[in-house]
Amino acid sequence: MKSCNFSLAMVALAALLSLPISVLAQAEANEPQATAEQPVPAPTRFRSEHKGTFNGERLTYTVDAGETYIRNGEGEPTAAIFSFDYVVESDNNRPVTFVWNGGPGSSSTWLHMGGYGPKRIVVPSDAEHPGVAPYTLKDAPETILDTTDMVFVDPVGTGFSRAIGKGKKEDFWGLTEDAHSMAAFIAEWLTANNRWNSPVILLGESFGTTRAAAVAKVLLDDYVINVNGIVFVSQALDYQGSTPYVDDNIISYITYVPTMAATAWYHGKVDNSGDFEAFIQDSRDFATNELLPALFQGNLLSAEKRAELVSQLQGFTGLSKEYIERVDLRINAFRFAKELRRDEGIAVGLLDSRYTLDERDDVAARPAGDAARVISPAYKAALMHYMRNDLGIDWNRAYLNPADPELSGKWRWSPLPEGRSWEPHYVNTAPDLADVLRSNPVLKVMVGSGYYDLVTPFFDAEYTLNRHGIAQEDIVYHYYHGGHMMYVHEPARIALLKDTRAFIRAQTAPTRSDR
Repeated sequence: MKSCNFSLAMVALAALLSLPISVLAQAEANEPQATAEQPVPAPTRFRSEHKGTFNGERLTYTVDAGETYIRNGEGEPTAAIFSFDYVVESDNNRPVTFVWNGGPGSSSTWLHMGGYGPKRIVVPSDAEHPGVAPYTLKDAPETILDTTDMVFVDPVGTGFSRAIGKGKKEDFWGLTEDAHSMAAFIAEWLTANNRWNSPVILLGESFGTTRAAAVAKVLLDDYVINVNGIVFVSQALDYQGSTPYVDDNIISYITYVPTMAATAWYHGKVDNSGDFEAFIQDSRDFATNELLPALFQGNLLSAEKRAELVSQLQGFTGLSKEYIERVDLRINAFRFAKELRRDEGIAVGLLDSRYTLDERDDVAARPAGDAARVISPAYKAALMHYMRNDLGIDWNRAYLNPADPELSGKWRWSPLPEGRSWEPHYVNTAPDLADVLRSNPVLKVMVGSGYYDLVTPFFDAEYTLNRHGIAQEDIVYHYYHGGHMMYVHEPARIALLKDTRAFIRAQTAPTRSDR
């Protein structure tokens, strides 16, 4: 990463979820590579037919898993983007939802096998360790295939997606480069599948929401495509509000307070005898109306007001007054994960603070890892088994999950072309979203957030989307009792699917001009 250290949390997300990559790296090194001098082979695809009942509707559908080539200005292939396409036998005007995860540098495994796919991995809903193989895969009749076709996309350098021909993988590893390649994929997919008149929905998680906002603007500007709706799962558009480790970033000391309050409530470190929603709203009000002005005052804050704030912060976070005094009212959310249950020698998770881990070092400032990472092997095993046994994908190519080991270090955050000067700042694609919303008056955005997400806090979603010139009525918020991947918690998964289905149906309903 050349600049913008503020976005480290989002880059680290892929690492938090990943398995050891040495085997994958060696497999990739041994894999035959097409060069600029060699002809590019035809795209590889695997097709299988399936039947299932979704939301009470019996459907026949095709899974067309394979490569779509995107090309340079001369029409030469530069990248093969692999996707899992779930298409119901129907007319060509059926909605199609393009789904991706984040990272940057994550395959679509999480949303595919845990959130929206027609098969799902079963892990404990109560944040317990999922154990070891064999894991359980089940049908997911609650998913949204009755409402929309789904295309799960792996960006270049993840899954089976690769740079090919004259393309170099670094050409696709950047904030702007990634958005353009994914928009190109969508346009090519619509052409290849004769779906240009289908309603288009974008659905991303984490950095995938950063991408979705940027892709929506590229689609409109470069391809003249209006999207019908956008679904953000664990929103991350303006990284200032999700960057808790920069000392002078006052915003993060505000946006994380409600998530820390929810976590303290869950672990019984605050008075949780009342109403949860009311407690969370009180934490919002406190952070905005009390703590923010106080931090803005700095050393002008009176001793009496400071003491009052210390007591209030203790009531919301469960941390000791002594600790809150020592950190000068500025609670680093990642350190909070270590401090909350330090007296028990336990750290809570970052991606999902319901999870806990007994770490060896009980005096470290922050957790050494992430307790929520324990689900990664189950998701990886589920996808590999499902691809081979259900989808018939038998291919001598390493599936990079989450990504090429070089991707994170070579990712380019600058939004400007190489060689242009740039004053580093927090990553922010909210202005792209605002532009698209103003250009497309029927576009709406659904935001799904987990209460226990210490990577992309739900109050940051509100802070980001309630400004940047975005109209209040354009955003639909939903909250779930889970973490970053809230669908790990079974009631949250069911609710997320129900809310997504309702949102897509509303955004693809006939307009007056259709009647």
